[in-house]
Order: sequence, then C-alpha cells, then structure tokens
Amino acid sequence: MTNGIDEISGADFILAIGTNTTESHPIIGLQVKKALRKGAALAVADPRKTEVASLAQHHLQLKSGSDIALLNGLANVIINEDLYDREFVSGRTENFEALKESVAQYTPEYVQGITGVSAGVIREVARGYAGAKNGTILYTMGLTQHICGTHNVLAVANLAMLCGHIGKESSGVNPLRGQNNVQGACDMGALPNVFTGYQGVALDEARAKFAKAWDVAALAGEPGLTVGEMMDIAGKGVRGMYIMGENPVLSDPDGGHVVHALESLDFLVVQDIFLTETAALADVVLPAASFAEKDGTFTNSERRVQRVRKAVEPIGDAKADWEIIAGISTAMGYPMGYCSAEEIFDEIAALTPSYAGISYARLEEGGLQWPCPAPDHPGTTYLHKDKFVRGLGKFSPVEYIPPAEEPDQDYPLVLSTGRRHFHYHTGTMTQRTGALEEFYGEEYLEVNQNDAAKLDICDGDKVKVTSRRGSVKVQARVGDVVPEGMVFTSFHFPAVAINKLTNAQRDPVAKIPELKVCAVKVEKD
Repeated sequence: MTNGIDEISGADFILAIGTNTTESHPIIGLQVKKALRKGAALAVADPRKTEVASLAQHHLQLKSGSDIALLNGLANVIINEDLYDREFVSGRTENFEALKESVAQYTPEYVQGITGVSAGVIREVARGYAGAKNGTILYTMGLTQHICGTHNVLAVANLAMLCGHIGKESSGVNPLRGQNNVQGACDMGALPNVFTGYQGVALDEARAKFAKAWDVAALAGEPGLTVGEMMDIAGKGVRGMYIMGENPVLSDPDGGHVVHALESLDFLVVQDIFLTETAALADVVLPAASFAEKDGTFTNSERRVQRVRKAVEPIGDAKADWEIIAGISTAMGYPMGYCSAEEIFDEIAALTPSYAGISYARLEEGGLQWPCPAPDHPGTTYLHKDKFVRGLGKFSPVEYIPPAEEPDQDYPLVLSTGRRHFHYHTGTMTQRTGALEEFYGEEYLEVNQNDAAKLDICDGDKVKVTSRRGSVKVQARVGDVVPEGMVFTSFHFPAVAINKLTNAQRDPVAKIPELKVCAVKVEKD
C-alpha cells in the first residue's frame, strides 16, 4: 500500500475495484465505513452485489475481465473534461501525451458496450474521483488474477497520477494483500527475481553484496520460476520440490494438472502445520510451528513490520520454519549457524535498505513502516511524497483485451472465485476451529435467478459445475448477487475443490493465472 490503513478514513473519494473489502479485509473495511460516516463517496467496481457494494453511492457492476476498459474510460472523461491535475502531470510525470492518445477511443459510450456500466455512471465516477481532495484506490486479486493483471494495475496507476492522487496522505494506490505476511514474504525475496527489499538478482552489485554476506563465490543472475512455471515442468526439468505453508492442490488453477505435476516428481517435501491435501502427496512432511509457537516478524499490507512473540512451545517435533531450513541447509553442506530469529533479522536489516533502521529493540516500542532507512528514522506512512523511485512517474498506455476463455455454446456461463467472510484460503486452519463452521459450514454456488430458471435449478439444489478441465458438485444459492451469465463460489472448501475448474492461463508479465474468469456449464445433479 502507498498509504497507511488508517489514512483510508481520511479519503474524500474511494474507488474499490476487484475487492470485496468488508468481507475479505474487514479491518480495512472498517476504515472505509469510517470514511463514509465522515461524508466520503464510495464507488465499487465489482460484478457481484457484495456487502461493500451495498454501501456505495455507485456500484459499477462491470463484466468480469473488463477492468482496463473501465479505467481507461474514467481517464478519458477526466482528460476530455480537463479535470486532471495539470501541475502534478507536468511536474511529476512523463508520457502523458501517449496516455491521452491511447484513451481517446475509450469514450463512456464505447466503454459501456464492453463493461455494461452506463456511460452516465462512468462520467459521474470520473468527476467525483478527479474532484476529490483526497482520492484513494483499493484493489485486490479481483484486479490482478487476469491475463492482463499487470496492465490492470498500470491502468490504476495512470488514473491516480492523472489526478495527483498519490504521494500525499489519504491519497494513493492501495493493493490489499491476500494472505497474512504475504507482504513480508515478498519483502524477504520470496519471489523468483529479487533478493530482499526487491533488489534484483540481475544487478551485479546486488549479487556481489549478498554473495559476500553469505560467503559464497557467486550467485546466479537468472530469475527463477514462478509456482505455475514450476508446475508446468514438474517431473521434467524440475525433479524435486519443497513446498512451505502452501496448499496448491486446492489454491492453484487447474487442480487436476497440479496433482499430476506433484505426483510426477521424484521427491516432494511439504512443510506445514497440518496435513493438507498437498502434504498428503509428499514423500516427507516436515512439521512447522504455528505463529503462536515461534518468534519473528510479520509485515502487513501497509508495510508495517511487527513483532511476533512465542506464546507456547511447539507441539511434538514441530520447529520454527527458520530452524528447519537452517538444519536442512547445514545437512546439505552449507552451514547456517543462526541462533535466533533476531539474529536473522539483524542480517536482513544489514542487507536491505528499506529495513536498515528497523531492529527488534525498536519493534518492542511498536511497529514501523518501511522504508525505514536509519535507526533514527520514524518510518514512512505514505510513499512517493516528493518523487517516485524512478524519478518521474511514467504513464503506461494499456489496451483492453478480453479474457483468455469466454462463454460459448458448450460452456455458457462465467465462473469467478473469491473468499467468504468466515473462512480463509484453503480452509487449512479455519475449518478446524469447531466454531467458524457453525457460521459457514458448507459451500454454495451463487447463481442468478434468471439463469436458474432457464436451467430448472431451485435454491438449495445440488448442481454439477463443469469446465474444460474438470467438474465439481455444490449446492446452488439462487438470487441476484451475481449478474446474469455469471456464477461465483470460494476456494475454501476441499469438498468443493473449485480450482479443478479454473484456467491456468497466465499474465505474461507477472505470471499470475486468470483465476477470476473461466467458462463453465451448470447442470442439476
């Protein structure tokens, strides 16, 4: 996030796109509600009638996968009506003329034909966002999990820069991270192309710095593989795999292919706190400690680094993740002699400029937001105050492209997936509580009432949902939450392994799969 979480409550206009904020990020949802109580305007772009959409002045019920057209349409209105921040554009950005030319064709009427959102609403939202003193954009995986996900994000950045809604308090671009500490994992280099703090592996100086710190002769400069790419060559180029705290059998698209890929490996190791569906396929399962059984730090969506303290000793043979990794590394011939999580964090701070001023001693006083480059630095609440990291912000013209798989005669409906309020990810933890199941014990498929009538499906009927990759059975929930032509469910329930159906086609830049759109048919079981 470019801004702090509590800054959301200070926004005058909030555009939430591809995010079911109040259900999937309820703490941030509270800040949205606080802003509304202060008089802020809210526009929600989502095909579904979500809870947060019910709070909005404008619900832009767009066709799934048409985000770029909508965002370009907003930019078109803002430029044509001379609503953009001329001072910010001229002083802080470049490539404006290219953006202006690229969005010229995206008139509200043209965009209405692609998205289904009325031209009048597009104009109203564009004027509201451009005219706000403080405008913030919230988004999650509803925006990124498309074959054009990277371009979707660039279109968001274009809109924010166009209106000068970045680099100041309560104004910015705020992606809400999908899992606990996923921000911290990325910060620590758990990506195939960077070291800690997003220092690229292709940079000679970065490789030299880390090679010296780790006492090795050299480090490879070629990026590694993403999860999807690993699954593509599992059993071929990749013979063994080590999976930590992830359950790709249920969370990754085209689940049948994932199972086949993992079964094709010569050796699979899974490190987790429960025997997940993925761990059940492993040759070796390493028992990891839970959050309450280890020391360390978590970094949340607003870049805030916070201490986690051991409350109880690990059960049985479980160990903290770093202890397991260090032990395996030592056994394989590279000694990792760390004595504590704090010692590891000290190394992180020494090698990572954005974490350089953070220490356990400082974190005892409370969390710190990076970048925090020095021990006397207070941390950074919002980013890009005076300039962007690259200097000038660059407008990036992007064009609408349709999803990789659209409905046809054989598969006439669009399936989209997401989260439910009471459960989390693949249910590894939330379906073992004995309490949350009381609130939400069984999954269902949202079906529009008009589609249900055509298919002779009644509320509560068991249905079979089929894509080109597989089938699942699930109970139908008939209503108007989803628009005609669309169905929706979550990926939380192993009994409804919906990612057997989803499409593994990926964004060519970020390599994120198009989990939000695939063509299906629905039949009464």
